[in-house]
Amino acid sequence: MRNFKFSVLAILVGGFLFSCKSAAIKKSITKQFESPFYNNQFTGLLVYNPKNHDTIYKYNADKYFTPASNTKIFTLFTALQFLPEQLPAFKYEVDNDTITIQGVGNPAFLHPFFKDSTALKLAKPYKKVNLILDNLDDDKFGPGWAWEDYDTYFSPERSSFPMYGNVLTISNQYSLQSEPRLLKNNIQLTEAKKRRAYNANAFYYNPKRKDTIEVPMVLNDELITKFWQDLLPNKVEVSKFSGKQLNKIAYSVPADSLYKRMMVVSDNFLAEQMLIMASSVLSDTLSSRRIRDTILNNQLKDLKQQPRWVDGSGLSRYNLFTPTSFVQVLTKLYKALPRARLFNLFPVGGASGTLKRYYSGVSEPYIYAKSGTVGNNYSLSGYLITHSGETLIFSFMNNHYKTSSIEVKKQMQLILESLRDNY
Repeated sequence: MRNFKFSVLAILVGGFLFSCKSAAIKKSITKQFESPFYNNQFTGLLVYNPKNHDTIYKYNADKYFTPASNTKIFTLFTALQFLPEQLPAFKYEVDNDTITIQGVGNPAFLHPFFKDSTALKLAKPYKKVNLILDNLDDDKFGPGWAWEDYDTYFSPERSSFPMYGNVLTISNQYSLQSEPRLLKNNIQLTEAKKRRAYNANAFYYNPKRKDTIEVPMVLNDELITKFWQDLLPNKVEVSKFSGKQLNKIAYSVPADSLYKRMMVVSDNFLAEQMLIMASSVLSDTLSSRRIRDTILNNQLKDLKQQPRWVDGSGLSRYNLFTPTSFVQVLTKLYKALPRARLFNLFPVGGASGTLKRYYSGVSEPYIYAKSGTVGNNYSLSGYLITHSGETLIFSFMNNHYKTSSIEVKKQMQLILESLRDNY
């Protein structure tokens, strides 16, 4: 009986101390949000402990924000729901000496990073190769994308059967080189401000540079056919999509290799293609809109605030999400995946990707999160490890500020470090 009373007392004392600690954290964060720094911007924060279901702090958490690349958290969740551990490369069928190949949106084929050659290896023994490229409902650019980004590495066109990452890679370390090589003669050495003509495959490279750049290509059936004819001379032609189902599937790179690169370096192209690829599970007619609607109406129908979700990457300012929605999806991921695998997919504060220069831990990392940046907006959503060993899930969103993003990150880091040190 005495031991029971002691246990009850210990629980009550522990609960009281925890309540005091939690109240002190809330007071500290609220004081910072009341500082002049936050007067002329829109900020939201939700911090949640999944172990005891404690909402540690909530501020504008149910309001809608422009998320930028935080959108990729939803894209990751969708891909994990629909795609296998080894990603589908394409669908195909064989008829005697002819192979018909239909794209499923996989971006890895001859990609500068992945260098997957599954399609080339499978097609090589056949005398004739039919390519089906027109089974994508999406436009080449997403709704609300900035038109002036057409020549930037982070804005390649979307397609059903990407090649080379849908970019021309140009280098000039010893001599001018390009990949794919067929477009080398399309490169002009000039100090032009843009890297490509507006709607043509005329590329511009500053001869004073020695680095490697990636410039989106303008895609069409003729160009893709030329690329394939260069790889497999006199074998390849493009066929129209008839709606006929191809039952065989070839597989390429491990899914986590794609997911990690998308998240860690915030690769927009991979994110867009990931939704397209996930839609191939539903239909041979590829549609990122269809897969977004499907996930929101099923696996994510319990979100407290349904988002306005228009692309996979977050390039569009039409996207609108709440901190609460991000915390809900991050919680689903935390429950579904082993911790080591999940954290490996995210940028690590002070160590990798978009967070390499920010949110460093004292002796070990404490932030595993996805950042999102677009002019005058910066958000960070993910997982925070406290000194006491707790794992907290958070979404910290900042919109419409006119100060520098560096200053915003410094202010955020003060709050995140306070949570790390005091919770």
